Amino acid sequence: MTERPRGRWLRRAAALVAGAPLLAGLLQVPAAQEAHAAPSGSRTVDVDIDSLSPPAAGKDDDAVTVTGSITNEGRTTITDGHIGLRRGPVLNNRSSIDDVARRTGYSASLDGQEVGGKTEKIKKLAPGVSQSFSLRVPVKKLHLSKDGVYQLGVSFSGRSQGAPYQQVLGIERTFLPWQEAEASKKTKLTYMWPLISKTHLTAETEGDEQQTPIFRDDKLAAEIAPGGRLQQLVALGKDLPVTFVVDPDLLATVDAMTGRYKVEGPHGTTRPGRNQEVAKQWLSDLEQAIQAHEVVALPFGDPDIASLAHKGRIVPSALSHLGPATDLASKTVETVLPGVKARTDFAWPVDGAVDSSVVDVATSAGAHHVIARSDSMRERLSYTPTSARPIGGGNTAVVADAGLSTAFTGDLSKAGAANLAVQNFLAQSLMVNLQDPSRQRSIVVAPQRMPTASQAQAMAKAVRALDDSGWAEAQDLSDAAKAKPDPNATRQVPGVASYPSSLRKQELPAAAFRQAQETRTALDDFKVILAEPWRVETPFGNAIMRMISTEWRGDAKGATAFRKSVRSYLDGLTTKVHLIQKSDATLSGRSATIPVTVQNNLVRGVKGMTLRLTSSQPNRLDVGEPQTIDVEGGHSQSFKFDTTANANGPVQVTAQLFTADGKRYGRAMTFEVNVTEITATVMLVIAGGVLLLVLAGVRIYLQRKRAAAREDDGGADGGTGTDDGGAGSDDGDGTPDRDGTGHDGTGQDGRPAGDGGSGQPGDPGPDTGSENTDASGSGEKVDR
Repeated sequence: MTERPRGRWLRRAAALVAGAPLLAGLLQVPAAQEAHAAPSGSRTVDVDIDSLSPPAAGKDDDAVTVTGSITNEGRTTITDGHIGLRRGPVLNNRSSIDDVARRTGYSASLDGQEVGGKTEKIKKLAPGVSQSFSLRVPVKKLHLSKDGVYQLGVSFSGRSQGAPYQQVLGIERTFLPWQEAEASKKTKLTYMWPLISKTHLTAETEGDEQQTPIFRDDKLAAEIAPGGRLQQLVALGKDLPVTFVVDPDLLATVDAMTGRYKVEGPHGTTRPGRNQEVAKQWLSDLEQAIQAHEVVALPFGDPDIASLAHKGRIVPSALSHLGPATDLASKTVETVLPGVKARTDFAWPVDGAVDSSVVDVATSAGAHHVIARSDSMRERLSYTPTSARPIGGGNTAVVADAGLSTAFTGDLSKAGAANLAVQNFLAQSLMVNLQDPSRQRSIVVAPQRMPTASQAQAMAKAVRALDDSGWAEAQDLSDAAKAKPDPNATRQVPGVASYPSSLRKQELPAAAFRQAQETRTALDDFKVILAEPWRVETPFGNAIMRMISTEWRGDAKGATAFRKSVRSYLDGLTTKVHLIQKSDATLSGRSATIPVTVQNNLVRGVKGMTLRLTSSQPNRLDVGEPQTIDVEGGHSQSFKFDTTANANGPVQVTAQLFTADGKRYGRAMTFEVNVTEITATVMLVIAGGVLLLVLAGVRIYLQRKRAAAREDDGGADGGTGTDDGGAGSDDGDGTPDRDGTGHDGTGQDGRPAGDGGSGQPGDPGPDTGSENTDASGSGEKVDR
């Protein structure tokens, strides 16, 4: 090998040696990531606890049964496995329950030893394979020494290829409330059971007598159908000691579905709705379910009180929507559910988050009780106090417990997650009682506004178990609001700056309230012209309330689209009443009538409007007095104005409609009137022509008289009986035709006979029907 090739080879070898560690590192990255993704240790096997029976144990229970499943999430087969139950320590406070719920992985010091009783042996568990289990352990072997909340754990132990020795490869924990005897002073617990949905109705209705409603979609049918979320809430709540909290808008919407309704389709189309029977059944079930329950009705549409307080207050009159929404709530419940008397003096801000401005707005519309939450009021006591807190002005903050209220959030569609939520709820409620057994407290639970079907089922299971427990008893929300307040509890409402930023970001913008107010003003201006204003007040009034609903939080795009659709539809109706454009007109003479046509393309009539003409030069052309107009739906009507000309020349005339309260309605219509006054010279010429006609007539008369005399003398001149100087032949009626040509079939004023020319100036023209919208012809001559 020469020197140069040898040197090149050495340099390449050195580069390979130097890059080897880097290459090895690159090759190890995917392997490391793969190893990290694979569960190992006590997380190799996923353990799910699907049920714990009984949910809360007492002295009358002889055994505890736990069921569930295990899944090998590792990459190797597990052998010599078995499932056992472990009893951890008794928990001392509510925060320790939260700590256990957050902890993952096995800890020998915290999870305790396996208790005696039945264990299940699993000889082999291949990767990805699941297997169910059921453990029954006598209560006496759990050694439950005192009342309290005990940590229970189901563990799976076995051997794997990476760990050939016996070890815990998976564990899941739950909570077992234990109370040997009933509490001397049970906790009074109120559970709010919400029936709230999203907006499904539009402002649009058809023009028939029933005003067939048009829905945005037909998704509500799935919620109220068997197995649906709202159907489950009604069916489950019927037999539970809960207080129903209802948005009356939901009742009105379902009630609208019981009759004929339509659903919006693509490109402005609609299709018939077909879920009338589902709607009727749901309302019937609801009416039966709430007979023995207290019902609280939120303001119609569930307005976003916090958004109103923070953004709506800067918009004039925005807060005025809250009072009517509260009044409508009571009327809606009484109409849809006859005999049901709902309370309307409760306000429920989103997530119970309150500050001073939220409370001010909530109580401004008649709500004396504001449902807050303990994490918003920032309670600092070592125990959970009674919910009711006087906050001044005769108002009460009903402070729901944050831990209990948020126990059933998240995905609870899997049995394991739902069961853990139930046991957590029961454990927390028992711990509230054990914090101070000598003090009786009144506690309120305010869950999420729209629970899913699986969340509702878990809530129902927990409430049912709590009702059977020895430490709590149910009470209505109104009783909770009247409970004796704890003197040590926080009564100070937080300042505006304390409102959670995460919730503030979801609030409706000021523009939403501004658009709602502008739509309200436009509606008021429109309905005043209608013969039946209630036909637009109800659908549009309800839609305006829905514009500021709590449901739009987190859906800014949907909220904007809804507001625009309501206003666009209202503007479209408004423009259906308008003036038909006239062409320029010529007025010959000192007085004449000018017709102006009003078109009403609405299905129903308008009345009480005023049509006013305005002359740009009143000293030249006086256009007469304004006229009050009524026009039936789908028709047009002409109105004639008596005018007087004082001088020659063109004059701009403006026609404008006004409402009964004096506001301009629609666009003004402008046209030109050319005034051509008749002069004295012209009058002399006309007078001369008339004189000549009179003289000619006299001459003809005399000639005929002489001819008749000659005939009496025997016809000496041999005449033919005709006058050689006449302007035309005699038609035998004793009078000459005006032009000597005979009758021309026209009326007295030159118009075709039978065209109504005998009518008086200023009389309304005939109803033209909705199809006649043509403008006046070019070079129009007005009636004289």
